[in-house]
Amino acid sequence: MHRVVVLAVDGVIPFELSVPSRIFCVARDADGEPLYEVLTCTVDGRPVATAADYSVAVEHDAGALAGADTVVVPAAEWFSQISGRESLPAGLAEALAAIRPDARVVSICVGTFVLAAAGLLDGRPATTHWRHARRFAKLFPEVRMDADVLFVDDGDVLTSAGASAGVDLCLHLVRRDHGSEIANQVARLCVVPPWRDGGQAQYVEQPVPEPSSVGTAPTRAWAMERLGTPLKLDDLAGHAGMSRRTFTRHFRREVGMSPGQWLTHQRLALARHLLESSDLPVDRIADRAGFGTAASLRQHIQASLGVSPHVYRRTFRAV
Repeated sequence: MHRVVVLAVDGVIPFELSVPSRIFCVARDADGEPLYEVLTCTVDGRPVATAADYSVAVEHDAGALAGADTVVVPAAEWFSQISGRESLPAGLAEALAAIRPDARVVSICVGTFVLAAAGLLDGRPATTHWRHARRFAKLFPEVRMDADVLFVDDGDVLTSAGASAGVDLCLHLVRRDHGSEIANQVARLCVVPPWRDGGQAQYVEQPVPEPSSVGTAPTRAWAMERLGTPLKLDDLAGHAGMSRRTFTRHFRREVGMSPGQWLTHQRLALARHLLESSDLPVDRIADRAGFGTAASLRQHIQASLGVSPHVYRRTFRAV
């Protein structure tokens, strides 16, 4: 069974601390057997104060990290004040050094500061809460900060943006490990969306739109029902009753990406679902998902996931 170990430190934020166990403990196979074991530890095994008005007691010390397949570092409020590698507490640095080289390491929200200070993000892409992204980029220029996404999957090291993006990332890991069907089941049981459109841009503080502004949500819903048909920017703008320029501006503000990027994202999600859940040939899936040809689908799947549609299907259908 895949073992997830969550490292709680003094000042940990309760919501972020609870996310891994809430998501991973719900994941079950077809026989109802748990797919993950989740343990929580502190550096010395002693209780830690949370950012709320209570403390938490745990059953394990940092020795549990050596046996972890996945390590999760949830946010503590003071993490965003880490100013470099020298400011990482010695005990925390030693605990992180005990993680197996083949283990996955995950941070939630400003937990990214800890991974960076420990040298785990050197030369890698990462994200963190948008409010702290600029400071992070100045402190750790060797990390490729992307403040526009909800999470970054760099294989064995994954980082997420603020609070609920930790839910998105944990669901992504379940999907990566066991496929969309189980991840969607977990999402339904936890009453959260299986994935969210767009990135952090939609949550960044910005002036409130004028009351007369027309949103793009109805057009997005309209497009979702027509992914298999050619959809151009003019079609989307026309449905929304806007000019191309106005529609694109509203769309980016609401979703955090361009209409074309959003369409590709939705079509890829549909194609992955069909590869996992159906026996349709690749060319039929390409047509239903709006890619037109099998060659186009193969190109997009390869660029997005690093594998061919056949390899992806074989991996997740086998699971």
